[in-house]
Amino acid sequence: MSLAAGAPRSEVAWTADADDTRALARRSDWSSLTGLEQLWPVLADRHGERLALDAPHAQSPEQISYAELNRRIAQAAAGFAALAVGPGDVVALFAENGPRWFVADQGLMRAGAADAVRGSSAPVEELRYILADCGAVGLVVESADLLAQLALEPGLAERLRFVVVLEGEAGPGLAAGRGPCRSWEELLALGQAGPLPPSPPADPQRLATILYTSGTTGQPKGVPLTHANLLHQLRHLGVAVAPLPGDRVLSVLPIWHSYERSAEYFLLSCGCAQTYTNLRHLRTDLQKVRPQYLISVPRLWEALLSGFEDAMGSMPAGRRRLIEAALANSRAYGLGRRIAADLTLEPEPALRRGLAGLKAALRWPLHRLASALLWPKVRTQLVGGELRTAISGGGALPLHVDAFFEAIGIELLVGYGLTETSPVLTCRRPWANRRGSAGRPLPATALRIVDPESGRPVEPGGRGVVLAKGPQVMGGYFGKPEATARVLDAEGWFDTGDLGRLLPDGSLVLTGRAKDTIVLSSGENIEPGPLEEALAASPLVEQVMLVGQDRKQLGALLVPRAEALEGFAAAAGTAVPDHERPQDVDPALLRALTREFNRLLAERPGSRPDERLGGVALVAPFTIENGLLTQTLKQRRDRITERDRSGIAGIYGGS
Repeated sequence: MSLAAGAPRSEVAWTADADDTRALARRSDWSSLTGLEQLWPVLADRHGERLALDAPHAQSPEQISYAELNRRIAQAAAGFAALAVGPGDVVALFAENGPRWFVADQGLMRAGAADAVRGSSAPVEELRYILADCGAVGLVVESADLLAQLALEPGLAERLRFVVVLEGEAGPGLAAGRGPCRSWEELLALGQAGPLPPSPPADPQRLATILYTSGTTGQPKGVPLTHANLLHQLRHLGVAVAPLPGDRVLSVLPIWHSYERSAEYFLLSCGCAQTYTNLRHLRTDLQKVRPQYLISVPRLWEALLSGFEDAMGSMPAGRRRLIEAALANSRAYGLGRRIAADLTLEPEPALRRGLAGLKAALRWPLHRLASALLWPKVRTQLVGGELRTAISGGGALPLHVDAFFEAIGIELLVGYGLTETSPVLTCRRPWANRRGSAGRPLPATALRIVDPESGRPVEPGGRGVVLAKGPQVMGGYFGKPEATARVLDAEGWFDTGDLGRLLPDGSLVLTGRAKDTIVLSSGENIEPGPLEEALAASPLVEQVMLVGQDRKQLGALLVPRAEALEGFAAAAGTAVPDHERPQDVDPALLRALTREFNRLLAERPGSRPDERLGGVALVAPFTIENGLLTQTLKQRRDRITERDRSGIAGIYGGS
């Protein structure tokens, strides 16, 4: 680590230290690449018939070796070139996980083009907006059914040179005979008959892809990422994980998410075998695939822990007590080791560290016994038994979940970043797994902590807004210079919108969000403003603020209109609330309010399933006088969250 010249310790510029250098030395050197498309011929020569991609649950199940993957990418590139796709073009890609998505993605890059990506389950209004916003010359779509749902307007349809349908028959075409509509097989046949296009320009700054942030207003922002952005991730994620050729990876996140996508490029560059699954088949595939690597969001790890706790509840009492005691000992052993090794979030005096090490040594025999007799069985039941490294991103990981996996012997690492940063900015290292932190920056990455109001660097260790700078940071939003200017300054510092502080070793600790976006534990980004506006239109609502950061579902803090609420309670057959004590309210009334508000949210155009409330709490008003509103009547969300902690706890069952 090195500090930026003349900067306070609220800024850190990270260069690969000795440990990072050793970790990266064990990986292939991809420094000569100028584009991702150059990777696949090298991997085909290196790994040949070794399995690359497996899609057992796809409409067309298939397994593809590295040699076959390279061949199909070349075929797809030639097919796209035959459809007049070339350098500088953008093609929209709306589909879900699978080898065909991956081949289309890399085939377009090999043809010199970029893709604008989104999942096929996104609202059709959002897909239409993306298709128009990115200026796509072509469309690759999951199915003919989705193409029909898009119901493209004539002007937009005429602009498209072609449509390719990944699964099933191609269908009748765009509209009234305009533009060819081809099946996946027809595209590959077209490529097999034609020449491979010339290699794209050797310019790492050329556009690779446009990813669209989740938007609830129907107008998400396009994030253009270059090959240089993505290659930085490919070259440096090895500081956290060190896969071996043939290691098995289970992929459950949407492939078009920045996090999953960069991870796939990296893991395949290591020669891993990747299997695509989904939430419905995840538990079965964990046992079938027995992955060594699993990359997901906090919600998955929470669900695995919840499944373990459910299984514990059905055990005989004696066995349950044995496992609970062993787990408590292993948790305490892990905590003691971390304190002794100075891997906690707050510095500990030498005496306490020494005592913690002694206590850990005393707990080690029972932990060792449990590690031999109990935890292998638990790991087998949860994740197949061979998981070496688990990586969590997309939100903060609760400490009790982190500690559970540590106790049963699974190395759980956490990374942090955003779509705009390709996405990884920081990650925890196996040799410095400081639980509760987001880890240290990747090499060549700089972080700065600034005051939210003044923008000036805070005191060392102080909390503020996290700014980031590095080769993985985007150059600006697609076609939105004003939005770009709000988050990216002239020196290239990107405003993440997150609050955090830096530890002396460079580790980042996230403490909240400066901007309003709520990230659920599933990794879904929710912009609360439009949802709050929809709820505020109800006669029941005086003021409302949504919560839910790192939770399974949204919740609502409600300042009600007294008379309307009394009428609503009477109609619902519940007790009328005491307005002097809004916290003492009939639970049946809260459930009725939740149902009513979810009805309103469901009626919004482009409504998404994750835009639903898990519960409601009645709270006292937000005013300028009590410090919960600014002079311009904007909510101070952090202060409201602090004041109404008990109400939020009630929404989420007191947790």
